[in-house]
Amino acid sequence: MIQHTFGLLVKPSSQWKTISELSESSFRTLLLYPWILALIPAVAWYYGTTNVGWTVGDGESIRLTKDSAMTICVLFYITQVVCLSAIGYFIHWMSDTYGAESTITKGIIIASLSATPMFLFGAVGFYPILWLDLLIGIVAVSWAVYLMYLGIPIVMDIPEERGFLFSSAVMGVALVILICLMVGAVILWDFGAAPAFTD
Repeated sequence: MIQHTFGLLVKPSSQWKTISELSESSFRTLLLYPWILALIPAVAWYYGTTNVGWTVGDGESIRLTKDSAMTICVLFYITQVVCLSAIGYFIHWMSDTYGAESTITKGIIIASLSATPMFLFGAVGFYPILWLDLLIGIVAVSWAVYLMYLGIPIVMDIPEERGFLFSSAVMGVALVILICLMVGAVILWDFGAAPAFTD
């Protein structure tokens, strides 16, 4: 699992080729990947928002209460895994359209491995500096999109042109899921998941 993580960061093309040659049982083992790596940003942001805090302008440090941060970070963790599973399902669902053979497991693995930069760069939450975190977040999302566009044609064994269209469709699904998350976050605030700040 660790070799895939660093391989995707250092030599993504050859790492995707290695992943595409894995057996079905190895793919099933990789289903643990999002469950483990999604802990990095969740734990980092819990620590950062409760112990370090962040500032706006020259104001005092803003922190969340431990109970509030725990609720939000647990929901954040679950949301990461559920969203990657949903994107993985849609990768599998759309595979016939693009002439690829797939399983739900393979779809989830492609989505999860593509999200590797977002998992790792989520560690910036240990020390929240909003402008820096936003910049690093943009780099992580861009890198994840690049990995998706690179990985789908290799793992699905389809031509690059078809892989580009397939990846674009997957990105469309991911954007719809993002909008659903934003709506869901607003609804959850009314049900007790709103942030509570320390005095």
